[in-house]
Amino acid sequence: MAKQIYKQVLSSLIFLSVLLYQSNTVSSFRKSLDLAKPCKRFVFHLHNVAYDGDNTVNATSAAIVNPIGLGDFNFGKFIIMDNPVTMDENYLSKPVARVQGFFFYHGKSKYDTWLSWSVVFNSTQQKGTLNIMGENPFMEPTRDLPVVGGTGDFIMTRGIATFTTDLVEGNKYFRIKMDIKLYECYY
Repeated sequence: MAKQIYKQVLSSLIFLSVLLYQSNTVSSFRKSLDLAKPCKRFVFHLHNVAYDGDNTVNATSAAIVNPIGLGDFNFGKFIIMDNPVTMDENYLSKPVARVQGFFFYHGKSKYDTWLSWSVVFNSTQQKGTLNIMGENPFMEPTRDLPVVGGTGDFIMTRGIATFTTDLVEGNKYFRIKMDIKLYECYY
């Protein structure tokens, strides 16, 4: 009798395992991604003009917490931003989006930031947001940060944003080339 119950339980478990294996929910987790073929790709340029006390009209970012004095790498400095994003390197070009969010310095032994940005689109071509967050070791020539989601035309998307700092003018201005590759697209 116990042997028969064991066989029924075992066959039920096998059946459920096969059913789960074939379901869309589980099979979506084993979907392979072709990193050479993103479903969408954008190359943009972010322009940051830091507030310095005299440039209220042009500033696109400001420190709201200054470094706390632990080390020489701005540890604890917190910056909020609302930066224009253009298709080319020209700051005066028409913005195609804005990057809104923040970053803060958290490295005590090297310059290192952590960021949370929303790339906000509001045009006839795209509407919605792309959300980027993570570690940004900005002293590296290129950095890969995760695209963790989105809204509108980019609802629930995922991908990688490769950042390259292509211009720095002291503490007042920097430009970042953002090569955004999306691998899960629903629109």
